Amino acid sequence: MNPAPSRPVPPQAAKSAMMLVAFMWFAYFLNYCDRQAVFSMFPALKTGLQMSDQQLGLVGAMFLWVYAVGCPVSGYLGDRFSKRLLVVLSLVVWSLVTVGTGLVASGAALLAMRAAMGVSESLYMSSAVALTAAAYPAARRSRAVSVLMTGQIAGTVAGSWFGGWMADRGEWRVAFFALGAVGVLYALPYFAFLRRVEEPRAEETSAAKGLTFSALLRSGTFLLLCLVFPVFVFGIWLLYGWLPVFLHDKFHLNQADAAFNATVFLQTATFAGVIGGGMIADALYHRTQSARFWLMVCGLVLSAPCIHALGNSDTLLATRIAATGFGLFSGLFIANIFPATFDIIASSARATAVGMLNFFGAITSGFATLFGGMWKQTLGIDRMLSFTALAYLLAGAALVAGIKTWVRRDLASKLEPRLQNE
Repeated sequence: MNPAPSRPVPPQAAKSAMMLVAFMWFAYFLNYCDRQAVFSMFPALKTGLQMSDQQLGLVGAMFLWVYAVGCPVSGYLGDRFSKRLLVVLSLVVWSLVTVGTGLVASGAALLAMRAAMGVSESLYMSSAVALTAAAYPAARRSRAVSVLMTGQIAGTVAGSWFGGWMADRGEWRVAFFALGAVGVLYALPYFAFLRRVEEPRAEETSAAKGLTFSALLRSGTFLLLCLVFPVFVFGIWLLYGWLPVFLHDKFHLNQADAAFNATVFLQTATFAGVIGGGMIADALYHRTQSARFWLMVCGLVLSAPCIHALGNSDTLLATRIAATGFGLFSGLFIANIFPATFDIIASSARATAVGMLNFFGAITSGFATLFGGMWKQTLGIDRMLSFTALAYLLAGAALVAGIKTWVRRDLASKLEPRLQNE
């Protein structure tokens, strides 16, 4: 099925859209700096706050589970109220929570601050992706969203390295103070710019009030994505949460070097994969509207052997190569999950859809960090990564079956009303 040709974008609108992505990117960068720094501090927190491996696993799980519950609510709010205000409010609150994390005196207090971080950061993602998507036509949407997603990648690297570097110097509290302060200061120019960004008028979004969660869940394609996405992010968060510690223990690295090796090769390759995945998807979109779904299949299937090798390589060099491969191929999935979703749902439900996907993904991801702590000494991170590789292959097969069963029908039903309006 071939999509309708996209209309040319006026130069001023194109410039404004690029500026929007730039401002959104830096906020998303800070989002991941603040949430990821703690994982490279685990050895210091274990000693300083007297925490067990299971409690450290709960640090990630607590954030993700609270974040999961907040995502559908934030998506609902984003489709009914100002997305601009929601993203700025989220930035300010999570930055203050980050400062507060530097003041904790016990493991219980740290878990409470991670829960608060989950609430505050859940307000951001749904509205940020929806605003970005609305600024670009469908044929350029994967590239725009993929650029935004690189903020996650850069933030993961910077936050992990900075957290580990400060922890090695006994200054992990100062790391949280500094990260939070940057976020509070950035909120000022961020809000000043977003005040000039247009949002859909109230009467244009009123139709969203009739679109309930149950209506989205009646879409076979959307249901499938709600199953496949959690499988994918389980592997991502198992790596985010425990790869620094895994490398620290396996190759006897210090915290900064472990964080560096756990992030820079993985995330640099992911950066290339995300950008490439967005460009390839937009190019293939002109040939078939299901291109984004097929690229997600490729991402899952090609990532599987890489994530297995990440946990089972005998040398640091081989581990780096496996991390590079995983990042490159997983980028194909990351670049296209939200644009593909937007291809099969109404534009008035984009924030709601992102919120629901993040709900299912974050619930499952919380178990990734928790199980990493619970089973680190028994099953082992290496075997968990191997089981995750098998799950990726099964998810890829399910997505292929879904493309044949539901995706083409849902794409056709979404395309017909758009053609009637042009």
